[in-house]
Amino acid sequence: MVSIQKSNSTDLSNPMKRIVVGIQFLFVAFGATVLVPLLIDIDPSIALFTAGVGTLIFHFITKGKVPVFLGSSFAFIAPIVAATKLYGYAGTLSGLIAVGLVYGLVSTIIKLWGIKIISKIFPPVVIGPVIMIIGLSLASVGVDMAKTNWLIAVSVLLTAVIIVIYSKGLLKLIPIFVGIIVGYAISLFAGIIDFSPVQKAEWFVLPNFITPEFNWRAIVYMIPVAIAPIIEHIGDMYAIGGVADKDFVKEPGLHRTLLGDGIATSFAGFLGGPPNTTYSEVTGAIALTKIADPRVIRIAAITAIIFSLIGKISAVLKTIPAAVLGGIMLLLFGMIASIGIKTLIDAKTDFSITRNQVIVSIILTVGIGGASISYGNFSLAGIGLASLAGVLLNLILPKTK
Repeated sequence: MVSIQKSNSTDLSNPMKRIVVGIQFLFVAFGATVLVPLLIDIDPSIALFTAGVGTLIFHFITKGKVPVFLGSSFAFIAPIVAATKLYGYAGTLSGLIAVGLVYGLVSTIIKLWGIKIISKIFPPVVIGPVIMIIGLSLASVGVDMAKTNWLIAVSVLLTAVIIVIYSKGLLKLIPIFVGIIVGYAISLFAGIIDFSPVQKAEWFVLPNFITPEFNWRAIVYMIPVAIAPIIEHIGDMYAIGGVADKDFVKEPGLHRTLLGDGIATSFAGFLGGPPNTTYSEVTGAIALTKIADPRVIRIAAITAIIFSLIGKISAVLKTIPAAVLGGIMLLLFGMIASIGIKTLIDAKTDFSITRNQVIVSIILTVGIGGASISYGNFSLAGIGLASLAGVLLNLILPKTK
């Protein structure tokens, strides 16, 4: 575990200083949090509200000890888009609620039998290609949005790449936010933004919450997708523990952090928001600023809730052109896929072993190829089917050469 100077040494006794730092942390997570609802075509104020409340729920369950911000999860974009076409968004929400319950089930398993059973069922040879599918399955959507105006899309893409590669400090943590700002400015100059929705919007208004509809097929479709975010959560807990120089896996315990994430995700589903996940961007900001005071993160959460109630903010976000979002997606989904490759590399997965080749290849072809199985009203397809296939192959295939 990486040891970093304890952030608690930073003087945050001044409430105003805590507020300023908290708002700063929100802006680190802001771009990614509102990008997900824009891509799945829902009101971004819902995501801000559920992210803020979800973060507070997480802090309550984890005894207020873990400096984590929960924002919109990118892992669910592809399955949400696909499931919405099949079952409608209201039906898909029942699947997202079920995902949160799966988190709770896994947290109970970890509490009873420890974390080793999770790594046995979901090793890197399964998780890596699943993450790759999550990124690659929406590549065509990103290209379709970008080609509405390639000049703007490429400008956004280059901005984000330059920020990621060459910038330092807090700027390096917000490539999505900066890329969207640059793309929006170019769009303004080109005169392609319609501000009439902003003029009509109220200053203060409740988000347009969506009521979920029970759909067991959407539930079956979504549950396997929870595998990758659960593993991501475990890695994030070790990461934030290293940054804060504390072992959050032991105290308050991984079962509590995962339960907090799960309840926050189910809460988001009940209101129509996307699933939540622990944000690595905020962890990076904590490492940079040496401020790991959970009170600051709770201020960021409250600020997100306040922003969600300002109708003008939601209206402005909805005016972002498709080409701007497409430019970000060209980088974003490729980056997600590369994380899957990195997972395999970090685990030193031996591809000279035929067993590993078989597992990875079948997961990729089933997931990217859009394979599906049906029996009566039951169906399983895409990422969910690929994940299930990977888990079964890992358990069945012999581990000897």
